[in-house]
Amino acid sequence: MLLSSNCSVILADLALRPEASSLVSQYSEERTSQRPQAIFQKTDVTSWDQLEALFRQANEKFQGVDIVCPGAGIFEPKFSNFWYPPGAGSKEAADKLEDSRYKTLDINLTHPIRCTQTAISHFLSRFPPGSDLPEGRKSRGVVVHISSVAAQAAPLFCPLYSASKAGLSHFVRAFDTLEPHLGIRVVAVAPGIIKTPMWTEDSDKSKMFVESADEWVTPEEVAEVMLDCVQSSDKPGGTIWEVGKSVRKVEVLNDPGPSGRGIKVGKIGLGYEDVFGLLQGKGWGK
Repeated sequence: MLLSSNCSVILADLALRPEASSLVSQYSEERTSQRPQAIFQKTDVTSWDQLEALFRQANEKFQGVDIVCPGAGIFEPKFSNFWYPPGAGSKEAADKLEDSRYKTLDINLTHPIRCTQTAISHFLSRFPPGSDLPEGRKSRGVVVHISSVAAQAAPLFCPLYSASKAGLSHFVRAFDTLEPHLGIRVVAVAPGIIKTPMWTEDSDKSKMFVESADEWVTPEEVAEVMLDCVQSSDKPGGTIWEVGKSVRKVEVLNDPGPSGRGIKVGKIGLGYEDVFGLLQGKGWGK
């Protein structure tokens, strides 16, 4: 969507999926006034040095950063999962006792916090406070985060993921006064059941989806709301927008909670059964 709107893009991850690689190839030529460019920069988002290098690359290639989406995230896979504790002899766990950290939290929460910090610094450096913005420009920059309905729903089978997304949502809410004072918008979407590899390529998750009854939300539907978060005055900084087959604002207080099509899976009980099966095994956590 950004490329079709003549916006150049840097994609940052450890590797690209085939569809993203094809997009980068399609837009690999040097940027012109009529044609945007897409670049891939291999990045470990848990490395603050590499995040800083990513912003430097954007400045060098495109003379600045306008929109930032710290979208890398993991859905509590077995290698960083509360129910597969570090040091407990689990062959699946990649979290290590000697590291004193969970990758799920590093990727899902610490990385977007640091990325936002860096983005705000770059926005203010490019357009210092008190200076006039160029004609036609409405803001110094926008950061769009990806939270989740799990920030409210908090299923038993993914407590680290839910905690990371709840933390991210509250982090975003802290910036509600930043836009009116400095013209910097920090906003978030909270998707429901999105048809991405985090669901479709993880059998522990995909088995909970009932094809005949449940409903996927497409990545394109989420991307449309994210773009609206950038462009629309109706989605100001500090707000969270639930994305199922419909869109609603997630209120700070007295919110009714996630609801509607594309929000829940019909066999969520299977995830709970998996957890209880682990806990009933011999010496869990030892």
